Amino acid sequence: MEDMDVQKERRVHLPIVGKKGHGDEPASIETILAEFEAEQRKRLGLDQETKQWKDDIFDHWTASQRQHTTMLCGGLTIAQDYLISGALEGIGYRVLPLEVSDNAALNLGKEFGNRGQCNPTYFTVGNLLKHLFYLRDVKKVPVSEIIERYVFVTAGACGPCRFGTYITEFRKALRDAGFEGFRVLLFQQQGGLSQATEEAGLNLNAQFFYRLVLGIMLGDALNALVYRLRPYEKESGATNRAMEQAKKLLFQTLRNNEPLFPALFKVRSLFKQIEVDRLRVKPKVSVIGEFWAMTTEGDGNYELQRFLEGEGAEVDIQIVTNWLLYNIWEHVYDTKERLHLRKDDRGRRGLAGSNPSKKLAILWVADRGVRLAFQAIANSIGLSGYKLSDMDEVAEAARELYNNHLRGGEGHMEVGKLVLNAAHKKSTMTLSVKPFGCMPSSGVSDGVQSYVTEKYPEAIFLPIETSGDGKVNVHSRVQMMLFKARQTALAEFRAALEKHGVTEQSVRDFVAKHPRLAGPLFHPDHFVTHTAADMVHHVAPLMKQGYLKGSLKRLWERLLPHSQHGAHALP
Repeated sequence: MEDMDVQKERRVHLPIVGKKGHGDEPASIETILAEFEAEQRKRLGLDQETKQWKDDIFDHWTASQRQHTTMLCGGLTIAQDYLISGALEGIGYRVLPLEVSDNAALNLGKEFGNRGQCNPTYFTVGNLLKHLFYLRDVKKVPVSEIIERYVFVTAGACGPCRFGTYITEFRKALRDAGFEGFRVLLFQQQGGLSQATEEAGLNLNAQFFYRLVLGIMLGDALNALVYRLRPYEKESGATNRAMEQAKKLLFQTLRNNEPLFPALFKVRSLFKQIEVDRLRVKPKVSVIGEFWAMTTEGDGNYELQRFLEGEGAEVDIQIVTNWLLYNIWEHVYDTKERLHLRKDDRGRRGLAGSNPSKKLAILWVADRGVRLAFQAIANSIGLSGYKLSDMDEVAEAARELYNNHLRGGEGHMEVGKLVLNAAHKKSTMTLSVKPFGCMPSSGVSDGVQSYVTEKYPEAIFLPIETSGDGKVNVHSRVQMMLFKARQTALAEFRAALEKHGVTEQSVRDFVAKHPRLAGPLFHPDHFVTHTAADMVHHVAPLMKQGYLKGSLKRLWERLLPHSQHGAHALP
């Protein structure tokens, strides 16, 4: 214990007694505190004028530099990053998609990033550094040339998520790793930007966003078809080979600005050669959660999609096109809400001085345009019966549990997806994946979703968090839930056979006699939670009524009003 006299000397005393203000009046407490603050600031050397620190922003990229500057990008699925690069090269950009981020990228992100960041931050920041280190240390490209000839382009956002600070993390890590001056450009920063009197290198015009969205949609359609086919392929690896050929074909088509639909029909022929067996009983697992964690296909989510398929499941992925529709829905919802304000909405994004009817009409056209474009692509490559999400239905399903006004991450969509999965038997199991400590997503899955599972006790739901080092634990938890999902799927399959009075072998024999039913591009109507049972419910009536008569009857029922023949009613 320190000596009492030493402690006494260390105490700070405010000399209130004896201080005088104007005349003989005692000084006010404010005056005394101000004098004390001035003395302490002088003692600590803080009385000198200081200059506020400001992050240096390196984003100068002009159109004249475009031909010798490579644009690095990444963060979506493998197919989408690749096809987006082809689409942008077709309009004059040099683009290089980064590899899928792995644990080596995670380690670099943690080494050069701030503490307390989320998984996607570390993986994406580290993935950029990993490529730059490769250029510098393996390819022996001088740092000055890397800075001059490469830029990184990413999306920017705000809200209750660290995503809004990614740009700062990129710059901090680049500076500390020895690449200060490397240019990182944000979509939202560069919109309408001009570099002095010269056109910006990243020209965010209608053509740019059309090509970007086209690459996203093509990647979505390919991914959805591959995840639909691969669990049921008879020859292991056949679907992946077709996927690689399809990606290369579409990449060249986009890069060379060739007609798209002939290429799509060629893609269709590639997948049409795959032999499948859809009567294999496999639980369908819907993967939802935080956008990046559920989308990435590498170590960022412990290769979750590949693991699920290896464990005998069919994976139902969430496509990025649905997220585009959600963004359109947000603007429609907010516009309608503002129409009922008591006074003019004069906020920065308000309706004062604007025409809300015109805005809603434009948004309606945008929504229908996205849906029509995706459906045209999907039908052309053979992705039959695939429906994009009804955003009003998702919002209504989540409304009582999660306020539709809350934004950030997936907003209310994660809650709405689980409700619809359970209520409409869209999947056997729902798996919600998010980074450790994800602010918008963790509260949803760990809080709100527990109420959903109480309301729908038959729902098999598992929330998991990824941190980069919990792979064994996560896979073990998934395996335990998959056991329940397999039992549910098997029970549904047996119930379907019993309901229609058929056997598995008789269904197989009937399917084998009809090439359309046995073909890889056929997909049964939706009745229950997984494909094999849906096949029984779809095929058994055809066995009893006759293939032609039953098919015509089913077509006629589809043309009738939805109220007469529910989409989820059993035949």
